Amino acid sequence: MIPEDLLYFEEHEWVRTENTTATIGISDYAQNALGDIVYVDLPKVGDEVSMGDTVGEIESVKSTSELRTPVSGKVLEVNESIVDTPEIINEDPYGSGWLFKVEMTDPTELDELMNAEEYEAYIKEL
Repeated sequence: MIPEDLLYFEEHEWVRTENTTATIGISDYAQNALGDIVYVDLPKVGDEVSMGDTVGEIESVKSTSELRTPVSGKVLEVNESIVDTPEIINEDPYGSGWLFKVEMTDPTELDELMNAEEYEAYIKEL
């Protein structure tokens, strides 16, 4: 099931917003496609990122995928627990498997993301 309270980026990242803070993770579809995640490279706190930038990577037993940011801003926090235990992303991609938080500089970028219904239609076409 695709959570309806999130927005989705075409590269399969999700965004949960609270005021101007965006929490970012990867979708259940993405973690399932990757398989068992064994390594995560995250951006650094303080990094300035722009929508669509590659900010890290996620490595699984099958492949390595680029991690992109769906919003622009400054990285406020990274989820240190997934660095040590990356399989948390497989177990809970929409909860404790979040990746990083960004203080958004342009909240209007959220208008370019997909809602749950649009994302569900998008992944059915893949």
